[in-house]
Amino acid sequence: MTGLRFRTRGSDSPWVDAVWTCTSEQVTSMTSVAAVRWGLVFWEQAGTAWAAVTGPETRTGTAPVPEGATFTGIDFAVGTSLRAVPTPALTDGGITLPDTTHRTFRLDGARFETPGPDDAEALVERLVRAGIVVRDEVVADVLRGHRPDLSGRTVERRFRTVTGLTQGAVRQIERARTAAQLLASGEPAADVVAKLDYFDEPHLARALRSYVGRTAGQLRDGAGGAIALDLPQRRTS
Repeated sequence: MTGLRFRTRGSDSPWVDAVWTCTSEQVTSMTSVAAVRWGLVFWEQAGTAWAAVTGPETRTGTAPVPEGATFTGIDFAVGTSLRAVPTPALTDGGITLPDTTHRTFRLDGARFETPGPDDAEALVERLVRAGIVVRDEVVADVLRGHRPDLSGRTVERRFRTVTGLTQGAVRQIERARTAAQLLASGEPAADVVAKLDYFDEPHLARALRSYVGRTAGQLRDGAGGAIALDLPQRRTS
């Protein structure tokens, strides 16, 4: 099987949204998908190890893929950030980490063991204890549905400073990603519109075009080539 093959799991850690692995076979480019989280990604290709910090992405696009590579990634919870790098500086970009080997990588002046998918939370705990990964409690409260005792403008400014995105952008991107998952599993577009409160199918189509880079039909049929999203296999009757 060619393309990108993902495996994704959730996490019990309040600092981590998901941990994923991926292999690339006979693919050199993919459709990138808008995302609201920053992350760490580790990969090996042709005997060389790499590591990078990835940022939130505000739109879809085309991105290169190292062919024949294996990846392990950690998607951090919204509201967390790196002490040394403001998340807005990572938005629609990222940083390749220096001095990476097969066993270790360097981040914020310290060296850590490169994790496998089962070691991700242990690495995150070490980063938190070292003060390298931090969390803004105001933003965390907003995401839990609580209303901080601050003005709306202050909360919005703080949210954007911490996440690199507005609250509205986070909602729109997350909704489009959920729509893609539902469509790929075989949900009719009209049902997705109703379930996710889109105005109508053209509204859904515009969101998919902006954030996912696929039409509803392509998601339903599994068409369009490699995509940076772990989509479900469509249910068959």
